[in-house]
Amino acid sequence: MNEKQISPKTCALGIELGSTRVKAVLTGADGGVVAKGSYTWENRFEGGYWTYSMADVETALRAAYGALAASYAETYGQPLTEVGAIGISAMMHGYLAFDCDGKLLVPFRTWRNTTCGQAAEELTEALGFRMPQRWSASHYYQAVLNGEAHVKDVVSLNTLSGYVHKLLTGRNVLGVGDASGMFPTVGAAYDAEKLEKMNKLLASKGLSVDFADLLPEVLAAGAVAGYLTEEGAKLLDPTGNLKAGAVFCPPEGDAGTGMVATDSIREATGNISAGTSAFAMIVLEQPLDKPYTGIDVVATPAGKSVAMVHVNNFTSEINAWGAMFTEAAKLAGVEIHPGKMLDRLFEISETADDNYGGYIGYSFLAGEPVAGVVEGRPMILRHPDGAPNLANFMKMQICSALAGLSMGIKTLRSVGVEIRSILGHGGFFKAGLPAVRAMAAAVKAPVTVLTTADEGGAWGISLLALYTLKQEGTLEDFIDGFFRGADSMTAEPVEKDVSSMEAYLTRFETALPLERQASGLFR
Repeated sequence: MNEKQISPKTCALGIELGSTRVKAVLTGADGGVVAKGSYTWENRFEGGYWTYSMADVETALRAAYGALAASYAETYGQPLTEVGAIGISAMMHGYLAFDCDGKLLVPFRTWRNTTCGQAAEELTEALGFRMPQRWSASHYYQAVLNGEAHVKDVVSLNTLSGYVHKLLTGRNVLGVGDASGMFPTVGAAYDAEKLEKMNKLLASKGLSVDFADLLPEVLAAGAVAGYLTEEGAKLLDPTGNLKAGAVFCPPEGDAGTGMVATDSIREATGNISAGTSAFAMIVLEQPLDKPYTGIDVVATPAGKSVAMVHVNNFTSEINAWGAMFTEAAKLAGVEIHPGKMLDRLFEISETADDNYGGYIGYSFLAGEPVAGVVEGRPMILRHPDGAPNLANFMKMQICSALAGLSMGIKTLRSVGVEIRSILGHGGFFKAGLPAVRAMAAAVKAPVTVLTTADEGGAWGISLLALYTLKQEGTLEDFIDGFFRGADSMTAEPVEKDVSSMEAYLTRFETALPLERQASGLFR
């Protein structure tokens, strides 16, 4: 046996289906990463909706797990045949609607869609609770308002993590964090009072349905949520090496696993996940006094209330420009990896002028509810007196990504939510200290990024799977143990950078009417 061999039965497999990558991480009993794999994919805009096909979901699962299994076999000299526990995480929210035969009635409508404005407003009013457009209940009710033919055939709704979990285990369950993005929760259950109001609202539209019957069963962290079936094992590993029987933790959304991956699940802790989209999560010490525009209330995997600021658009436009500069370098005879190009662009952004060359940019590929933008249209403006150099251009791109999030953080503070410090994770932070410093200036708080940040939610869900496997103490105490002595980098907000960011935000908000007008162009 390879001297580095470990016992797979003590390991946990975490798989997260993110917006641009599906990541698989095998974690040892000590929380260390044993093997990993990934698969790159992209959403598509079809029929007026951002979507992924379910065939792509299965392809991505097999590819990410296959890459992990190959890495394990290369390292340990034998195939991966079993694991102790498995957890599935995925993009929160969205709309997956099924009929009585389990057939998907309409293509998956992801969190990125901003097509449920009327439903979100009416539900917020009827339930007395802020209902974002991207939540499953909003999508369902918008389909009701639209008179969509499929509504009469809906017998179950799910999130992407719940859908994949059911494929692998046969159980229709959901972790409380992800469930809180379908419908409001209290502790580890759907809010009974709000369910009653929802049913009355649906009845007023001619629907005789108990909305609770459409939703997966809710489970808190640590619960046994099923076991890997023979069919599930074959789906993940068509080679037949992987055996059935691994225990599953409740499936979770990327917001919940992001909290776990940053040890931000106790009251007054906070984290920011920054990738294709971005969200700030602050675990509340006491409930908000009423609904607030721009602040969503979700839950930790243990059921504690969390104030969430979510923006649909974050790194996509930065990545697109990075790819174009990589292409330009190639034309000049210089070969450079796109990731390295982005690192260099972030570095040079720190030499920008205080006013970023007079640039204003909007990185909205999709609609952005925080900014009141219905449909995304990336746009760049520049004052003629500004200096159009690369440093200023990139600083503008970075601050444009941060602008919507900063607006939401401002709202959080205005309603009395204290933000003492932030832990960050996600692709944005791959750029290192320039990214951490920019985030600190935008949120006006110290930002810390751990060395585990790149693994993000896949690692987070693997820790939740370990918790189900070990059943040791509270979730908070269990997760704390993996972070003691962890390497990290921290940036404090610098007054000069904060002032420049505030001035940029003023220009950004002043010119927002132009972006809103542009959202109606190029249909």
